[in-house]
This record gives sequence, C-alpha cells and structure tokens, in this order.
Amino acid sequence: MRSRSTRWSRLPGDDPVTENQGMAFDAALADRIRDLVRGQSGLTEKQMFGGLAFLVRGNMAISASGQGGVLVRVDPARIAELAARPHAEVAVMRGRAMDGWLRVDDDGVRTKPQLQRWVDEGVAYARSLPEKPSAPR
Repeated sequence: MRSRSTRWSRLPGDDPVTENQGMAFDAALADRIRDLVRGQSGLTEKQMFGGLAFLVRGNMAISASGQGGVLVRVDPARIAELAARPHAEVAVMRGRAMDGWLRVDDDGVRTKPQLQRWVDEGVAYARSLPEKPSAPR
C-alpha cells in the first residue's frame, strides 16, 4: 500500500497509465480540497482527468490533478484574467488549449488562502451551470 505523501509516484511494475485510468494524484491536496468544499450541496467526487475531481451538481469545479497542482473549471469569459495570476495557465489536454480550464501548479495552492481562492472560483462557476442529471449505475 502506498503511503500518503505530498506527491504520489508510480511504483516499479505498475501498469502503464493512460488517460482517464486511475492515476496517482496528491491525496493530501485532495483532502485539503475536500475540507474546503465540505458542506456544499450537490457535491460528489469522481476520478477523472487523471486526478480526483470535485463536482457540484454534476459539474466539475476543481480537481487534485495527477500532474500536480489543481485543474480548475472557470468562466471562459475570465480565462485571460485568471490565467494571468501567478502559477496559473490555460490547461492543455491532448495538445489543445482548453478554454474555461486552468491548471494551477503546486506553488499556487500551497497555502489555505491560495487553495481557497481556486476552490471558490471553481465552485462558483460549477454552480452557475445547469445541473447535470446523475448517470445511471
């Protein structure tokens, strides 16, 4: 069993990781996010995009990323403003810049106020979107 560390890594002999498979992510960071979103109505957690995502009413708000730091869903109209903040950049998935998604590196979420700012951005935008129905299991 892997210990909880500030950054998980794959162990020798692990199968190769491909997109959307269970990937290593920073469990301590996920716990910090969980503490900040606790009590939000309509909150769920789901492994996606290589990390642990926190969804509000079915819409992703923020994720502890498998690449380190966080992936945050934000209002596309504010992407330039928010990407100009320290340690933030437009997320790139499969070689394509994703409008409305930011990647914030570890240095941008080290303190509680830093992480709270990004959690608030993601949760506010997710709440502004129509609720997604739950997928049948």
